Amino acid sequence: MAEIYDLHCHSTASDGALSPTELIKRAHEQGVTSLALTDHDTTAGLAEARAAAAASGIKLISGIELSTSWHDKCFHIVGLGINPDYGPLAQATQNLQTVRLERAEKIAQKLEKKRIPGAFEAVKRAAGDSMITRTHFADFLLSQHHVSTQQEAFDRYLARGKPAYVSTPWAELEQAINWITESGGIAVLAHPLRYKLTANWMKRLLTAFKEAGGQGIEVVTSRISADEIKLVAGYAARFELAGSAGSDFHNPENQWVELGRLAPLPPHIKPVWELLEVQG
Repeated sequence: MAEIYDLHCHSTASDGALSPTELIKRAHEQGVTSLALTDHDTTAGLAEARAAAAASGIKLISGIELSTSWHDKCFHIVGLGINPDYGPLAQATQNLQTVRLERAEKIAQKLEKKRIPGAFEAVKRAAGDSMITRTHFADFLLSQHHVSTQQEAFDRYLARGKPAYVSTPWAELEQAINWITESGGIAVLAHPLRYKLTANWMKRLLTAFKEAGGQGIEVVTSRISADEIKLVAGYAARFELAGSAGSDFHNPENQWVELGRLAPLPPHIKPVWELLEVQG
């Protein structure tokens, strides 16, 4: 049986729609053989996912997606094969919970000024003990009929430069990579084309990422074209980074993004899962 890797997805521990158990079940149904649960800034879903994976025969890779700052921009770094009990990383996730809660309060205040009340209470209720993300706010705006889609919520209210956007002091890029690597994991730059960097800025970012200990880059993601895969594969080759593949799955209602439904990694790119095997 062919191995099918999906090394980027989310559960209800952050902003996914499925519980860790439901996520594993869906991955199994989609033929995924190795799955990394990479919730935003938390490892809270890993224990449940591990139990479900053991029952279904899927290999679970402990992961996280850390929000980081570099040159006043936010970048996401996926950690694969991490030890969630590593002290500094565990403490960092607790600190990030506080940062996200404070950001949520500020976003709600900005929405209140736009005559959209009740956001903070609603997103806290929706998130429960999980991380509060902007997706929770997008869902709230959608439920209150202020927008017709999640994307419209970001485009009109939540994205950088929009009325409810809040600049957030995330961990510095180098520090986040250190948490990942010192916990035994591999740092991977998530969805590199989403940041809309010029070629020069992308080279600067990848130089800093590599110097800090980064080892991989997501070459294959959902809804990526062949030309875009070729472009990112070129960066991977130039900076000697392993290639990763991840759907960034959040919600089964999104018909365009599915667990394991990914283009093949270009054959000349070293797969990041080979590094995970060496790592043991």
